[in-house]
Amino acid sequence: MSQLSFVCTKCGKRTPVTTLSPACECGGLFELDFTPPKWDESKIDRKTWSQFRYREFLALEGDAWRDVTMGEGLTPLVRFDDDVLLKMDYTMPTLSFKDRGAATLVAHMKTIGVTSCVQDSSGNAGNAVAAYAARAGIRCEIFVPEGTSPSKIRMIESHGAIANVVPGTRDHCADVCRAKVKDEGAYYANHVYNPFFYEGMKCYVYEIFEELGRMPEHLVIPVGNGTLFIGAVKALEHLEASGAIDHFPQIIALQSERCDPLARAVEAGSEDPVRVTPEPTMAEGIAIGVPMRGREILDMARRHGIRFVTAPEEKILEARRDLALRGVYCEHTTAANLAAYRRYCELYGPTPDTVITMCGAGIKSDH
Repeated sequence: MSQLSFVCTKCGKRTPVTTLSPACECGGLFELDFTPPKWDESKIDRKTWSQFRYREFLALEGDAWRDVTMGEGLTPLVRFDDDVLLKMDYTMPTLSFKDRGAATLVAHMKTIGVTSCVQDSSGNAGNAVAAYAARAGIRCEIFVPEGTSPSKIRMIESHGAIANVVPGTRDHCADVCRAKVKDEGAYYANHVYNPFFYEGMKCYVYEIFEELGRMPEHLVIPVGNGTLFIGAVKALEHLEASGAIDHFPQIIALQSERCDPLARAVEAGSEDPVRVTPEPTMAEGIAIGVPMRGREILDMARRHGIRFVTAPEEKILEARRDLALRGVYCEHTTAANLAAYRRYCELYGPTPDTVITMCGAGIKSDH
């Protein structure tokens, strides 16, 4: 039987991780009560050619991952210029960085006997969950907001999942999906609610550390719902607590200038995301007006001196073109990472020794 528990971030109540509920009875979100063993490179399973080589440091029970994995992770670091390395996370099976979390979450779902699930997503997370659920034999239904790239919807359906296109905003789409969870008791395979998703995202940092033999001085991380952000911070806290690194890299967290509730909160010194009305943006993947883990993200930002910057909308296509001219064809939301990094350099000066994540392949966001 599982020894792991979820802890409610609101009331502190403990719930076994075998629960099929998406959140605590009080409405608070779950966090995993899990402290990984001290970082030790000898615990990396170098015979495993996927992110599950780090499974000793993940809250993962059993061997279900073996039936689920498609070799996600172990993505290359490619030089962009003298200051920047690109972490090529779109080279994963479903062409996006969300495979890290989806593989880990679906392995957990298979372990606890889930047979069908629902998820809401602007595309990448939904597609990743659809693909891994198909592999695990779990029925899947994905809710996407109108305006989602047709390529992403086709990919979701190709895996045998049902894709429901919901009129209105990304946040409204989430509400519609959560209503189905509440009314029908469907398992919510959601990248924001379910802490097992973050366990997979931790591997992003472990990989960079193994590849470089150190952490770079700067990490550029996009923040919509903050899945990569939270996973990366948890992994860095683990490395620091283990004495493997002696300081945190400067995290450069970015949002779209047309949807920036967290960037505004940092500026205002607020503990909660600022209420914004999202405007249409090419960076659809991070256009989250109401990030459910906003307080958690802002708390991490305060504790670790994380800086927020917004991607200028009119610079996204230019950044995408510049990446493509270096052989890297990414989606618009991913190009916003480079546009935001350039904005950061305007504000803070030259920023060498930086890793920027390439989250999604360009073929996924050609409208």
